[in-house]
Amino acid sequence: MSNQSTNKIGVKTASTFVIANMIGTGVFTSLGFQLLTTVNPIAIALIWIIGGLMALCGAIVYSELGAAMPRSGGEYHFLSKIYHPAMGFLSGWVSLIVGFAAPVALACMALSSYVCSIMPWINPQALAIAVLIIITVVHLHSTKMGTRMQNVLTIMKVLIIIAFIIAGLLCTADGSANFDCVGDFKMSDVLSPAFAISLIWVYYAYSGWNAAAYISGDIKNPQRSVPIALIASTLIVAALYLMLNLVFLRTAPVSELSGQVEVGLISARHIFGVEGGTVMGLLIALMLTSSISSMVFVGPRVGMTMGEDHYLFSILKKRDPKGNPQVAIMVQFLISFLMILTDSFKEVTEYTGIVLSFCSLLTVAGVFVHRRRFKDAPRPYKTLGYPVTPILFCSIIVWSIVYLMYTDFEKAFVTHEQALPWTTIASIGTLLMGALLWFVNKKLSTSATQS
Repeated sequence: MSNQSTNKIGVKTASTFVIANMIGTGVFTSLGFQLLTTVNPIAIALIWIIGGLMALCGAIVYSELGAAMPRSGGEYHFLSKIYHPAMGFLSGWVSLIVGFAAPVALACMALSSYVCSIMPWINPQALAIAVLIIITVVHLHSTKMGTRMQNVLTIMKVLIIIAFIIAGLLCTADGSANFDCVGDFKMSDVLSPAFAISLIWVYYAYSGWNAAAYISGDIKNPQRSVPIALIASTLIVAALYLMLNLVFLRTAPVSELSGQVEVGLISARHIFGVEGGTVMGLLIALMLTSSISSMVFVGPRVGMTMGEDHYLFSILKKRDPKGNPQVAIMVQFLISFLMILTDSFKEVTEYTGIVLSFCSLLTVAGVFVHRRRFKDAPRPYKTLGYPVTPILFCSIIVWSIVYLMYTDFEKAFVTHEQALPWTTIASIGTLLMGALLWFVNKKLSTSATQS
């Protein structure tokens, strides 16, 4: 226990984990997919501002829940206490499969996409897998080494992004024609399906704002540190995201960015020329290692907490002498590895967006339930702007999920772009599988107790 205590992290490191979780694949890839449906710069800016507001509202609510219930596990722990252990189990299952393993796989795929656009002779799948192996091995070795690597990579990431923004604002505006349609913007555009779908991509880019809540048990003085880490980090990232996407639009034509994963590399070549852009592209790839590292650290803590509570996942609670959840790290590695083999970036991202949004929705709405059920519970931090803050978050999330599912069904049964609404089916299937495993776990637990 003493070893585990000395390995606890402070508010600075907790903040770097939040920033590293947020600034990852999404901001360097999602604009290309947004431009397939939304091209007006004002609409694009509004999408990122609303996404930032949504993340901030979520972070403020999670700060209250994290301070009131300081234990690693995030939504899994919150929903178990607020509603029922079955809801927590379902959320933990989603985190185990989708919450971290999928974003880790996506970040590895994005990194390989950037590098292989510069060095096409490298096998992208092999590179993605190699990066995953190296970072997993570092975190398996020790928490101290992993957190040191995390701090260095995150500081480098923020400095590179700031330098990129400044250079993009000072260079010739090769994408100036993108702003010619600014006057065509109408507020009704905000209510369109295209806007809602783009918002799902942005929400994916902001995912990670709740990272500190997942590792509350590993943070010193979590009642104070978790709210600081969540709120400060979200504000910093929201400002960087808005500026970065405006730079992308300012420096490269929409025709080059639309539908592309490597929007950062395309923009960098316009800012720095082909050779300078190549160097920046490699730096962006390096930045993605920070996100991968953060999620490889944070994700297994959810599996470990589930292992402590549920018989079916009891193997995940195993720690090494330094407190590392070894088995949980390896399980997450295996799931990420299998997702990299699918090589389906866009589909995995949309699927991830629906399922994670649903769990966040239940958690933020849970602040109303928690206050009613546990009136006397200590609340070192209370939600700023309550009840408007959680209502705003829930409204935006519901709106986005409904539109994404509507579009999925439209593609299947109206435009016939796909055979079935696969994203919706995969999302519901994941939740149903979690429910089935809950009943299996309950029976196994009862049998084990009786024997």
